[in-house]
Amino acid sequence: QEQLVESGGGLVQPGGSLRLSCDASKLTQNYYARAWFRQAPGKEREVVSAITTTGLNTYYADSVKGRFTISKDDAKNTMYLQMNSLKPEDTGVYYCAEQTWPSSLLAIDAYDNWGQGTQVTVSS
Repeated sequence: QEQLVESGGGLVQPGGSLRLSCDASKLTQNYYARAWFRQAPGKEREVVSAITTTGLNTYYADSVKGRFTISKDDAKNTMYLQMNSLKPEDTGVYYCAEQTWPSSLLAIDAYDNWGQGTQVTVSS
């Protein structure tokens, strides 16, 4: 049963911005890390950015460094992904995921809760 709910996707022109939200209000905050993954057509799902529950450790894929920012609001139990300077290659379905037990932020198999995804399309 999905308990992570993504929103904020849409169609945007190259160079534009979007802010994705991951509502985890139905979950507790007993988790190790949450992350944003994306899956482009015909490609495997890849981690875009991740953040630990303390907020002290973050990860960004090289392709989004300097353009995307991950953050979270513990009061709302919500995670965000601010995406700026979007490129056509950022197109894909973006998923938020939660890792309950400590493991590598990059290990997709370590994430045991997933949202349904939100479509991001960057096109002119």
